Amino acid sequence: MDTVGLFYVGAVLFINGLMLLERVDAKSAAIFNLFVGALQTITPLYLIMTAGENPWLIFSASGILLFGFTYLYVGIVTLLNIDTNGIGWYSLWVAIAACSHAGVNMIYFKNIKFGIIWLMWAFLWLLFFLLLGLKKDIRRFTGWVTLIISWFTATIPAFLILINAWGIVSNALFAVFALLLVIWFVYLYFKRGTDSKKPSMRYNAPTG
Repeated sequence: MDTVGLFYVGAVLFINGLMLLERVDAKSAAIFNLFVGALQTITPLYLIMTAGENPWLIFSASGILLFGFTYLYVGIVTLLNIDTNGIGWYSLWVAIAACSHAGVNMIYFKNIKFGIIWLMWAFLWLLFFLLLGLKKDIRRFTGWVTLIISWFTATIPAFLILINAWGIVSNALFAVFALLLVIWFVYLYFKRGTDSKKPSMRYNAPTG
């Protein structure tokens, strides 16, 4: 994924997490979703048009588009006050696609760290399917997961790549941190449980 685009994925996930936690206004967050969605759509389209005979560059661009269309969808649906079940079911499809990207990164490219990152994104999109598609009462839990994942899978990795320091993080160390996050998510879910009310339109739009 384009590193600058990845950095701003961290930003939009951070904003969306805060929106779910009722710290950012939904329409304000929607505008930022449109900014990042446009970035994550224009960039991969350019990569596809200039890829030539490089199928893996096209494959990589297809992964960026998963994010771009998600954020554009979220921004438009929120601003127009449309029901979010379409985003939810789209998120299920993206979660499945993200698992394939995780597999390719781990098996073909031997890129364990980004394989793990793709799996965490798949988990996040699955949460948004449950929240927005099936209307499960997990708004605050999803908000905290989104907030944490924004740093672990996007902001910090992108920053380390930009300063040429990503290589100092070993596969084993990254896997340990990922496992600790999974344990924390399980603890957080059982500690907080589900919300007492179903998510309202004001807070059920943002996704990963």
